[in-house]
Amino acid sequence: MNSLYDIDVTTIDGQPQRLDAYRGQVLLLVNVASRCGFTPQYAGLEELYRKHRADGFTVLGFPCDQFAHQEPGNEAEIKSFCQRTYDVTFPLFAKINVNGSNTHPLYQHLKSARRGFLGSKAIKWNFTKFLVDRHGTVVRRYAPSASPENIESDVESLLT
Repeated sequence: MNSLYDIDVTTIDGQPQRLDAYRGQVLLLVNVASRCGFTPQYAGLEELYRKHRADGFTVLGFPCDQFAHQEPGNEAEIKSFCQRTYDVTFPLFAKINVNGSNTHPLYQHLKSARRGFLGSKAIKWNFTKFLVDRHGTVVRRYAPSASPENIESDVESLLT
């Protein structure tokens, strides 16, 4: 795999999709969970998406159940929860692993491009965020505690 755009994912509705569909956009990729202390960030992520999508910005949510079983539902349950509770309209994808021997190729790519605290590759918790520029370069990695509101200026700087 040469770039982020070569990676295949599966939508929350079970459809295969290549990330090439998002070429030219600024992306915020997030491993999400429905039963996490950070779950209310869905509201901020959706607000950020709605505010900037016309400028070429997209949030991509990747449910993950690797942290304290905080995403136990299947894809239909996850989609329903997100729509019902947070009116999520940004793209959601099928559950994936972000760590371990079955790490999805997307997260292998993201973690290699931007390491975390003290150079760690591992994703430490739900709602770790990766900001990608219009050329597919991973430019920032944010801790789960970084709220969407606090990273908006970084998003805006890539949109101009």
